[in-house]
Amino acid sequence: MDSLTGLHTRSRLGALALSALLGLTAGCTQEPSDPPSESSVTGTPASSVAEPPQAAVDGARIRAADTEPQNWMSHGRTYDEQRFSPLDGITADNVRSLGLDWYFDLPDERGIEATPIVVDGVMYVTGAWSKVFALDAASGKLLWSYDPEVPPSWAVNTCCDVVNRGVAVWKGRVYFGTIDGRLVALEASDGSRVWEVQTTPRDRPYSITGAPRIVKGKVMIGNGGAELGVRGFVSAYSADGGELLWRFYTVPGDPAQPLENPALEQALPTWKGGEWWKIGGGGTVWDSMAYDPELDLLYIGVGNGSPWNRAIRSPGGGDNLYLSSIVALRPDTGEYVWHYQTTPGESWDYTATQHMILANIELDGETRKVIMQAPKNGFFYVLDRATGKLLSAEPYTQVTWASGVDLATGRPVENPEARYENGTAAVVYPHPLGGHNWHPMSYNPEAGLVYIPAQEIPLLYSSETDFTYRKLGWNTGVETDKAGMPDDAEMRDQLMALVKGHISAWDPVAGKERWRIQHANIWNGGMLSTAGNLLFQGNAEAEFVAYRADSGEELWSMDAQTGIAAAPMTYAVNGEQYVAVAAGWGGAFALTAGDAATRSKGAVSHPRVLVFKLGGSAVLPQAEVADSKTVAPREFAYDADKVAEGYSLYMDYCYVCHGDRAVSGSSVPDLRYMSAETREQFLPIVLGGLRHEKGMVGFLEILDEDDAMAIFNYLEKRAEDVAEGRDQ
Repeated sequence: MDSLTGLHTRSRLGALALSALLGLTAGCTQEPSDPPSESSVTGTPASSVAEPPQAAVDGARIRAADTEPQNWMSHGRTYDEQRFSPLDGITADNVRSLGLDWYFDLPDERGIEATPIVVDGVMYVTGAWSKVFALDAASGKLLWSYDPEVPPSWAVNTCCDVVNRGVAVWKGRVYFGTIDGRLVALEASDGSRVWEVQTTPRDRPYSITGAPRIVKGKVMIGNGGAELGVRGFVSAYSADGGELLWRFYTVPGDPAQPLENPALEQALPTWKGGEWWKIGGGGTVWDSMAYDPELDLLYIGVGNGSPWNRAIRSPGGGDNLYLSSIVALRPDTGEYVWHYQTTPGESWDYTATQHMILANIELDGETRKVIMQAPKNGFFYVLDRATGKLLSAEPYTQVTWASGVDLATGRPVENPEARYENGTAAVVYPHPLGGHNWHPMSYNPEAGLVYIPAQEIPLLYSSETDFTYRKLGWNTGVETDKAGMPDDAEMRDQLMALVKGHISAWDPVAGKERWRIQHANIWNGGMLSTAGNLLFQGNAEAEFVAYRADSGEELWSMDAQTGIAAAPMTYAVNGEQYVAVAAGWGGAFALTAGDAATRSKGAVSHPRVLVFKLGGSAVLPQAEVADSKTVAPREFAYDADKVAEGYSLYMDYCYVCHGDRAVSGSSVPDLRYMSAETREQFLPIVLGGLRHEKGMVGFLEILDEDDAMAIFNYLEKRAEDVAEGRDQ
């Protein structure tokens, strides 16, 4: 067939098959594969386990973590989340002899964002699709693995890849969240399931990517999904049996219904007009938490609005509490204590879910108990963690939405032109990916520095006209088709030159940057600092690097064969210090950014746990060279008049998985190179979910055949661009 009519005809011939698939929903991802384990049965211990690991961790042990620095027992090593290790066997003087000691291949070629946990010689780490692995920390030998069997279909309900940031351990058990919203407890000895509970409603697009925290026998877990349309909350479950103990909603629901907690009484008046609760309102607690045992306060970071555009969710204005806020709660009850809102009336996806660090620092001659954060909005905040009082706020990256923060009021001094909701498009720094995203920072108390994996990137924000809620797809209220990269290569190069990252060595006492390490691109990894005067980071160029912590001098690096976004950690077994990092390209930037992501050397997925020691001599297998892509012969002549419409629809429904300008920056298929078979089956795939077993959603509920064909015309135009050398 060589015409538009022919393609329509072929799809109708399969109408019965398509209609049978109408109820299927699937994610824009590949199907999860089985782990390469000695025990591939879910939750079954491998026969090679000689001495079952116990993970006998409790609150007293975490509080005294510095007395056993060989272990890394919680997400940030300690409750204060400083990600600084007292281990000093590897130092700035001997790090040049660091070498790979062992590696463990993770099974799914998707984003890897976990920090491994190590307790008494056993490592617990998660991979994509919420799979869990227990490894011998000295040898890398697999002890057991657990696959929660997340349905591939659920990936359509995620904003940012099927990632997971790690586990928590407590009294012989391992706890983790799943992409489809479950909290699971496993026996640390063999990986068998003890209990699991669904923490989120199944009829809304919730997900879990963050690591749980455990305080006083309570497992704290949040969730994500604000881009798609949900209401945020954080929950506490009994570590023993999984019973729900309390839940704190971060934004008010339907005003006609009773409020779920007293803190919402002060929040409700800050939401003015609109029907935000029908979409959800947002405010998801999707990543960072910290705990102060002395004050007995749990700190949660709250995310963006749903939709982003305040004029849609709250047309009367208002601060919209507790969006973009740090909130202090009592861990026993979930009782509200205080909050500080970093971005009142947030409208740019400026979450405050980024890493929070607790420390005691000298300010104006007085030792202050502080909480520090570099949220997406570009300012570094230091707050009194007992009261929430703002102590300092200075920009750590390029910021144009506000000129500063008024210390007297605690409020930003906004640039009125950044309020695109008023009807005028605006180029604003930072981008929704933030001046700093989820990638963990590190605070080195010996150097007095916070190391921020920062980034610089702008976005053209413009208000979506005639906004309607989409059951499938993002609901931001921002015109996505105006935010993508242009087709003109010269203009695209100029814009991509603005997209860059850096390490900022931030002095929280002086409120300024001491030095900077510049990177060519964003989405560089989280940070680790140690008492050996070392700073470790992986980056988008597939490098794992050691720097001098006091000056930033590069001392050592290694080719990891894949981009690294996760943060390293360090531990010791039998007196030997190791440095470990979970490596693997993926996540929000890799999925969505197209050309901007693929320009990095690390834009290839080889997911592994990499472990180093002094004198390590292991060698990674030679990386496979990807087959050069070719555009399949095409008989269909696209309609030039349909391309613009197709681009708009593509940006509404497809780009968050398949990339800006249909340039895939991850293992998700690049649609410019569709096979002849895919072209033949395009409508049953897109509308009916014909390839649901591979994770491709069917969109018939929200797209009709004409819509799908418009997208097909756009993709054929992009394929022609490549075939004729206009876009490589």
